[in-house]
Amino acid sequence: MTTPPPEDSRLLSLLKLFRYYKKLGEQAMAQVPEAELFQTIAPGANSISIIVGHLNGNMRSRWTDFLNTDGEKAWRQRDQEFEEQYNSREQILEAWETGWQCLFSALEGLDSQSLTQTVYIRGQAHSVEGAIHRQLAHYSYHCGQIVLLAKCAAGNHWTSLSIPKGGSDAFNQQRFNAPRAEGHYTDNLK
Repeated sequence: MTTPPPEDSRLLSLLKLFRYYKKLGEQAMAQVPEAELFQTIAPGANSISIIVGHLNGNMRSRWTDFLNTDGEKAWRQRDQEFEEQYNSREQILEAWETGWQCLFSALEGLDSQSLTQTVYIRGQAHSVEGAIHRQLAHYSYHCGQIVLLAKCAAGNHWTSLSIPKGGSDAFNQQRFNAPRAEGHYTDNLK
């Protein structure tokens, strides 16, 4: 895995945020019994499995040949992404990983000059940086859905992925009494 040059803090920051959301989704899904990955909470709602299928399709479409072709590829079957595609946790995690690796391969090949180029999504022009931010918002939205569904499925067995309820004072006391860490809040995510 390569990373952009250290002088390009915008790309490094974006990569760290994408890695943060990937890790958040993985930690949430790890707490869910396999059968619950396929459950919905209401008629017409999506399961974790379906959300992963949609993310996989979107990521592969948007990030394949990112700088040169429209982000909505002719081969993408978006409507099918909202139908159950997988039969096991392993298949879900494989689709999850495939989508994210497509994204990381595209982003890690960029430099600061790439950010001002124009790319197209469904025929609409975006700066590269704008397109990246668009996808970051989209993926964080779906990762939040995964966390909510996982928390519902795990019930009392849920382990918080953030500061647990009632734990803010202890967290702040520990944080403010510790030596200050350098850099961005996601620096510990690789």
